[in-house]
Amino acid sequence: MVNQSDLPFRLLVHRYNASLAFTQMLLPDRLLNDQEYSEFHLRGLGSDSDRPVVVQLCGDDPDLVVRAARKMQGSCDAIDLNLGCPQEAAREGHYGGYLLGQKEWPLVEDIVSAMSHSLTVPVSAKIRLCQNTPATVDFSQHLEAAGASWVTLHARHVSARRRRRGAADLEHVKKLKETLRIPVVSNGNVRTWEDIENNRAFTGADGIMVGESLLANPCLFANVTPDPVHISLEYLDVCREHPDTATIETVQTHIRHFVDSQCSRRPWFNQFRSALGRCQTLADIEALLRNKVQRWRGLPPLLVDDNQSEMVRKQSSLTAQFSHYAPLLTR
Repeated sequence: MVNQSDLPFRLLVHRYNASLAFTQMLLPDRLLNDQEYSEFHLRGLGSDSDRPVVVQLCGDDPDLVVRAARKMQGSCDAIDLNLGCPQEAAREGHYGGYLLGQKEWPLVEDIVSAMSHSLTVPVSAKIRLCQNTPATVDFSQHLEAAGASWVTLHARHVSARRRRRGAADLEHVKKLKETLRIPVVSNGNVRTWEDIENNRAFTGADGIMVGESLLANPCLFANVTPDPVHISLEYLDVCREHPDTATIETVQTHIRHFVDSQCSRRPWFNQFRSALGRCQTLADIEALLRNKVQRWRGLPPLLVDDNQSEMVRKQSSLTAQFSHYAPLLTR
Protein backbone atom coordinates (compact mmCIF):
# COMPACT_ATOMS: atom_id res chain seq x y z
CA MET A 1 0.00 0.00 0.00
CA VAL A 2 2.13 2.81 -1.31
CA ASN A 3 2.06 5.85 0.99
CA GLN A 4 -0.74 4.31 3.07
CA SER A 5 0.95 2.17 5.72
CA ASP A 6 2.29 5.08 7.71
CA LEU A 7 3.12 4.75 11.41
CA PRO A 8 -0.15 6.29 12.71
CA PHE A 9 -2.21 3.96 10.53
CA ARG A 10 -0.19 0.92 11.65
CA LEU A 11 -0.73 1.90 15.28
CA LEU A 12 -4.44 2.34 14.63
CA VAL A 13 -4.91 -1.12 13.11
CA HIS A 14 -2.85 -2.66 15.92
CA ARG A 15 -5.34 -1.14 18.38
CA TYR A 16 -8.11 -3.02 16.64
CA ASN A 17 -6.65 -6.53 16.59
CA ALA A 18 -4.33 -6.55 13.58
CA SER A 19 -1.64 -8.92 14.78
CA LEU A 20 1.06 -7.91 12.30
CA ALA A 21 1.54 -4.75 10.23
CA PHE A 22 3.71 -4.00 7.21
CA THR A 23 5.34 -0.75 6.21
CA GLN A 24 4.71 0.53 2.73
CA MET A 25 7.03 -0.80 0.02
CA LEU A 26 10.36 1.00 0.49
CA LEU A 27 13.06 1.64 -2.11
CA PRO A 28 16.52 0.36 -1.06
CA ASP A 29 18.46 2.96 -3.04
CA ARG A 30 16.61 5.81 -1.35
CA LEU A 31 16.97 4.26 2.10
CA LEU A 32 20.73 4.19 1.56
CA ASN A 33 21.27 7.47 -0.29
CA ASP A 34 18.40 9.82 0.60
CA GLN A 35 18.76 10.92 4.21
CA GLU A 36 15.37 12.65 4.39
CA TYR A 37 13.59 9.57 2.98
CA SER A 38 15.47 7.25 5.33
CA GLU A 39 14.86 9.34 8.45
CA PHE A 40 11.16 9.71 7.63
CA HIS A 41 10.58 5.97 7.32
CA LEU A 42 12.69 5.11 10.37
CA ARG A 43 10.93 7.68 12.56
CA GLY A 44 8.98 5.75 15.19
CA LEU A 45 9.44 2.44 13.36
CA GLY A 46 9.53 -0.50 15.74
CA SER A 47 8.33 1.37 18.82
CA ASP A 48 6.56 -0.84 21.36
CA SER A 49 3.10 -0.04 20.01
CA ASP A 50 4.29 -0.62 16.42
CA ARG A 51 5.25 -4.24 17.09
CA PRO A 52 5.23 -6.64 15.44
CA VAL A 53 6.06 -4.85 12.22
CA VAL A 54 7.53 -6.02 8.91
CA VAL A 55 9.55 -3.73 6.67
CA GLN A 56 8.77 -4.33 3.01
CA LEU A 57 11.49 -3.73 0.43
CA CYS A 58 11.63 -4.07 -3.35
CA GLY A 59 14.47 -4.27 -5.83
CA ASP A 60 16.49 -6.41 -8.21
CA ASP A 61 20.01 -5.92 -6.80
CA PRO A 62 20.86 -8.46 -4.06
CA ASP A 63 23.63 -6.32 -2.55
CA LEU A 64 21.50 -3.17 -2.49
CA VAL A 65 18.50 -4.95 -0.97
CA VAL A 66 20.65 -6.61 1.70
CA ARG A 67 22.35 -3.35 2.68
CA ALA A 68 18.99 -1.59 2.99
CA ALA A 69 17.58 -4.52 4.96
CA ARG A 70 20.52 -4.41 7.37
CA LYS A 71 19.84 -0.74 7.94
CA MET A 72 16.20 -1.46 8.84
CA GLN A 73 16.40 -4.79 10.67
CA GLY A 74 17.08 -3.28 14.10
CA SER A 75 13.69 -1.55 13.98
CA CYS A 76 11.46 -4.39 12.80
CA ASP A 77 10.57 -8.04 13.30
CA ALA A 78 11.02 -9.26 9.72
CA ILE A 79 11.90 -8.05 6.22
CA ASP A 80 9.56 -8.76 3.31
CA LEU A 81 10.54 -8.76 -0.35
CA ASN A 82 7.75 -7.35 -2.52
CA LEU A 83 7.27 -9.57 -5.56
CA GLY A 84 3.73 -8.49 -6.30
CA CYS A 85 3.58 -4.76 -7.02
CA PRO A 86 1.78 -4.37 -10.39
CA GLN A 87 2.35 -0.63 -10.86
CA GLU A 88 4.03 0.85 -13.90
CA ALA A 89 6.86 2.14 -11.71
CA ALA A 90 7.63 -1.46 -10.75
CA ARG A 91 7.80 -2.49 -14.39
CA GLU A 92 10.10 0.41 -15.22
CA GLY A 93 12.26 -0.25 -12.15
CA HIS A 94 12.34 -4.03 -12.66
CA TYR A 95 10.99 -5.03 -9.25
CA GLY A 96 7.79 -6.20 -7.59
CA GLY A 97 5.50 -8.36 -9.68
CA TYR A 98 7.75 -7.99 -12.71
CA LEU A 99 10.20 -10.48 -11.19
CA LEU A 100 7.67 -13.33 -11.32
CA GLY A 101 8.61 -14.51 -14.81
CA GLN A 102 10.54 -17.78 -14.83
CA LYS A 103 13.66 -16.21 -16.32
CA GLU A 104 13.83 -13.96 -13.23
CA TRP A 105 13.62 -16.78 -10.69
CA PRO A 106 17.40 -17.26 -10.29
CA LEU A 107 17.75 -13.54 -9.51
CA VAL A 108 14.92 -13.67 -6.96
CA GLU A 109 16.46 -16.75 -5.34
CA ASP A 110 19.77 -14.90 -5.07
CA ILE A 111 18.08 -11.94 -3.37
CA VAL A 112 16.12 -14.05 -0.88
CA SER A 113 19.12 -16.26 -0.15
CA ALA A 114 21.38 -13.25 0.40
CA MET A 115 18.82 -11.70 2.75
CA SER A 116 18.27 -14.93 4.65
CA HIS A 117 22.00 -15.47 5.20
CA SER A 118 22.80 -11.84 6.02
CA LEU A 119 19.99 -10.76 8.34
CA THR A 120 19.17 -11.48 11.96
CA VAL A 121 15.40 -11.30 11.36
CA PRO A 122 13.18 -13.59 9.25
CA VAL A 123 12.71 -12.96 5.54
CA SER A 124 9.36 -13.31 3.77
CA ALA A 125 8.09 -12.76 0.25
CA LYS A 126 4.79 -11.36 -0.99
CA ILE A 127 3.91 -12.66 -4.44
CA ARG A 128 1.13 -12.71 -7.00
CA LEU A 129 0.18 -15.54 -9.33
CA CYS A 130 2.68 -16.73 -11.88
CA GLN A 131 1.43 -17.93 -15.25
CA ASN A 132 -0.48 -20.87 -13.76
CA THR A 133 -0.90 -22.86 -10.55
CA PRO A 134 2.05 -25.25 -11.06
CA ALA A 135 4.35 -22.29 -11.80
CA THR A 136 3.16 -20.42 -8.70
CA VAL A 137 3.78 -23.47 -6.52
CA ASP A 138 7.16 -24.12 -8.14
CA PHE A 139 8.24 -20.51 -7.65
CA SER A 140 7.15 -20.58 -4.01
CA GLN A 141 9.15 -23.76 -3.43
CA HIS A 142 12.19 -21.96 -4.81
CA LEU A 143 11.54 -19.14 -2.33
CA GLU A 144 11.25 -21.66 0.49
CA ALA A 145 14.53 -23.32 -0.53
CA ALA A 146 16.23 -19.92 -0.71
CA GLY A 147 15.35 -19.23 2.92
CA ALA A 148 11.97 -17.50 3.00
CA SER A 149 10.31 -17.97 6.39
CA TRP A 150 6.83 -17.54 4.94
CA VAL A 151 5.10 -16.60 1.70
CA THR A 152 2.10 -14.30 1.23
CA LEU A 153 0.08 -14.92 -1.93
CA HIS A 154 -2.24 -12.35 -3.47
CA ALA A 155 -4.07 -14.73 -5.76
CA ARG A 156 -4.40 -12.38 -8.73
CA HIS A 157 -2.14 -11.81 -11.72
CA VAL A 158 0.10 -8.79 -12.22
CA SER A 159 -1.17 -7.79 -15.66
CA ALA A 160 -3.98 -5.24 -15.57
CA ARG A 161 -6.08 -7.30 -17.97
CA ARG A 162 -5.91 -10.44 -15.81
CA ARG A 163 -5.88 -8.93 -12.31
CA ARG A 164 -9.16 -7.10 -12.97
CA ARG A 165 -10.89 -10.28 -14.06
CA GLY A 166 -12.98 -11.21 -11.03
CA ALA A 167 -12.05 -12.18 -7.51
CA ALA A 168 -8.77 -13.57 -6.24
CA ASP A 169 -8.58 -17.31 -6.89
CA LEU A 170 -8.14 -18.81 -3.44
CA GLU A 171 -7.66 -22.28 -4.90
CA HIS A 172 -4.07 -21.21 -5.53
CA VAL A 173 -3.60 -20.31 -1.86
CA LYS A 174 -5.06 -23.65 -0.81
CA LYS A 175 -2.70 -25.51 -3.14
CA LEU A 176 0.26 -23.54 -1.84
CA LYS A 177 -0.66 -24.32 1.75
CA GLU A 178 -0.92 -28.02 0.92
CA THR A 179 2.53 -27.99 -0.70
CA LEU A 180 4.86 -25.73 1.28
CA ARG A 181 6.37 -26.54 4.66
CA ILE A 182 6.62 -22.89 5.65
CA PRO A 183 3.57 -20.79 6.65
CA VAL A 184 1.36 -19.36 3.91
CA VAL A 185 -0.59 -16.10 4.26
CA SER A 186 -3.65 -15.50 2.07
CA ASN A 187 -4.33 -12.08 0.55
CA GLY A 188 -7.44 -11.08 -1.41
CA ASN A 189 -11.25 -11.20 -1.30
CA VAL A 190 -11.63 -9.83 2.23
CA ARG A 191 -14.15 -7.11 2.99
CA THR A 192 -15.75 -8.40 6.20
CA TRP A 193 -14.89 -10.49 9.25
CA GLU A 194 -16.93 -13.31 7.72
CA ASP A 195 -14.68 -13.15 4.65
CA ILE A 196 -11.66 -13.60 6.93
CA GLU A 197 -13.18 -16.67 8.56
CA ASN A 198 -14.27 -18.15 5.22
CA ASN A 199 -10.89 -17.47 3.63
CA ARG A 200 -9.01 -19.23 6.38
CA ALA A 201 -11.45 -22.14 6.49
CA PHE A 202 -11.17 -22.69 2.73
CA THR A 203 -7.44 -22.15 2.24
CA GLY A 204 -6.09 -23.38 5.56
CA ALA A 205 -3.79 -20.36 5.49
CA ASP A 206 -1.72 -19.50 8.54
CA GLY A 207 -2.80 -15.88 8.36
CA ILE A 208 -4.90 -13.42 6.37
CA MET A 209 -3.44 -10.22 4.96
CA VAL A 210 -5.82 -7.33 4.24
CA GLY A 211 -4.96 -4.19 2.31
CA GLU A 212 -7.59 -2.02 0.65
CA SER A 213 -10.46 -3.11 2.89
CA LEU A 214 -8.45 -2.12 5.95
CA LEU A 215 -8.05 1.36 4.51
CA ALA A 216 -11.82 1.69 4.56
CA ASN A 217 -12.22 0.02 7.95
CA PRO A 218 -9.13 -0.14 10.17
CA CYS A 219 -11.21 -1.98 12.77
CA LEU A 220 -11.92 -4.92 10.47
CA PHE A 221 -9.87 -7.41 12.50
CA ALA A 222 -11.91 -6.48 15.57
CA ASN A 223 -15.16 -7.16 13.70
CA VAL A 224 -16.19 -3.54 14.25
CA THR A 225 -17.70 -1.06 11.78
CA PRO A 226 -16.76 2.28 13.32
CA ASP A 227 -18.47 5.60 12.89
CA PRO A 228 -16.45 7.24 10.08
CA VAL A 229 -16.03 10.55 11.89
CA HIS A 230 -15.06 8.94 15.20
CA ILE A 231 -12.40 6.72 13.61
CA SER A 232 -11.12 9.67 11.57
CA LEU A 233 -10.70 11.75 14.70
CA GLU A 234 -8.96 8.87 16.47
CA TYR A 235 -6.51 8.59 13.57
CA LEU A 236 -5.82 12.33 13.79
CA ASP A 237 -5.10 11.90 17.51
CA VAL A 238 -2.53 9.21 16.72
CA CYS A 239 -0.96 11.49 14.10
CA ARG A 240 -0.55 14.19 16.73
CA GLU A 241 1.01 11.72 19.16
CA HIS A 242 3.58 10.82 16.49
CA PRO A 243 4.35 14.03 14.60
CA ASP A 244 6.11 14.03 11.24
CA THR A 245 5.35 10.37 10.53
CA ALA A 246 2.61 10.96 7.94
CA THR A 247 2.36 13.69 5.32
CA ILE A 248 -0.77 15.81 5.12
CA GLU A 249 -1.52 14.17 1.76
CA THR A 250 -1.39 10.72 3.37
CA VAL A 251 -3.65 11.88 6.20
CA GLN A 252 -6.16 13.32 3.73
CA THR A 253 -6.20 10.04 1.81
CA HIS A 254 -6.89 8.03 4.95
CA ILE A 255 -9.69 10.36 6.05
CA ARG A 256 -11.24 10.17 2.59
CA HIS A 257 -11.18 6.36 2.74
CA PHE A 258 -12.78 6.31 6.20
CA VAL A 259 -15.63 8.61 5.19
CA ASP A 260 -16.00 7.15 1.69
CA SER A 261 -16.60 3.67 3.12
CA GLN A 262 -20.02 4.69 4.46
CA CYS A 263 -20.86 8.03 2.91
CA SER A 264 -19.78 7.95 -0.75
CA ARG A 265 -23.38 8.01 -1.99
CA ARG A 266 -24.45 10.91 0.18
CA PRO A 267 -25.28 14.08 -1.79
CA TRP A 268 -22.66 16.03 0.13
CA PHE A 269 -19.74 13.64 -0.43
CA ASN A 270 -18.17 15.49 -3.37
CA GLN A 271 -18.40 18.71 -1.38
CA PHE A 272 -16.61 16.93 1.48
CA ARG A 273 -13.82 15.72 -0.81
CA SER A 274 -13.27 19.23 -2.13
CA ALA A 275 -13.20 20.69 1.37
CA LEU A 276 -10.82 17.98 2.55
CA GLY A 277 -8.46 18.73 -0.33
CA ARG A 278 -8.26 22.36 0.78
CA CYS A 279 -7.22 21.44 4.33
CA GLN A 280 -3.61 22.29 5.10
CA THR A 281 -3.27 21.10 8.70
CA LEU A 282 -4.58 18.41 11.02
CA ALA A 283 -6.57 21.13 12.79
CA ASP A 284 -8.28 22.03 9.51
CA ILE A 285 -9.28 18.41 8.94
CA GLU A 286 -10.51 18.03 12.51
CA ALA A 287 -12.69 21.14 12.24
CA LEU A 288 -14.15 19.87 8.97
CA LEU A 289 -15.04 16.53 10.55
CA ARG A 290 -16.42 17.86 13.84
CA ASN A 291 -18.55 20.56 12.30
CA LYS A 292 -19.40 20.42 8.59
CA VAL A 293 -19.39 16.65 8.17
CA GLN A 294 -21.49 16.17 11.28
CA ARG A 295 -23.92 18.82 10.07
CA TRP A 296 -24.11 17.23 6.61
CA ARG A 297 -24.91 13.93 8.32
CA GLY A 298 -27.72 15.60 10.27
CA LEU A 299 -25.85 15.20 13.56
CA PRO A 300 -24.73 17.73 16.18
CA PRO A 301 -21.11 18.93 16.18
CA LEU A 302 -18.65 16.85 18.21
CA LEU A 303 -17.01 18.52 21.18
CA VAL A 304 -13.23 18.71 21.28
CA ASP A 305 -12.97 16.67 24.49
CA ASP A 306 -14.96 13.71 23.15
CA ASN A 307 -12.97 10.47 23.52
CA GLN A 308 -13.00 9.05 20.00
CA SER A 309 -11.22 5.81 20.90
CA GLU A 310 -13.79 5.01 23.57
CA MET A 311 -16.62 5.78 21.17
CA VAL A 312 -15.28 3.30 18.64
CA ARG A 313 -14.47 0.62 21.20
CA LYS A 314 -17.95 0.78 22.73
CA GLN A 315 -19.52 -0.24 19.43
CA SER A 316 -18.70 -3.87 20.12
CA SER A 317 -16.65 -6.18 22.25
CA LEU A 318 -13.41 -6.94 20.44
CA THR A 319 -13.26 -10.30 18.71
CA ALA A 320 -10.41 -12.62 19.67
CA GLN A 321 -7.80 -12.93 16.96
CA PHE A 322 -7.98 -16.20 15.07
CA SER A 323 -4.21 -16.54 14.86
CA HIS A 324 -0.99 -14.89 15.84
CA TYR A 325 2.21 -14.49 13.89
CA ALA A 326 4.78 -15.81 16.36
CA PRO A 327 5.54 -18.84 14.12
CA LEU A 328 6.25 -16.51 11.20
CA LEU A 329 8.72 -14.43 13.18
CA THR A 330 10.77 -17.33 14.51
CA ARG A 331 13.88 -18.20 12.56
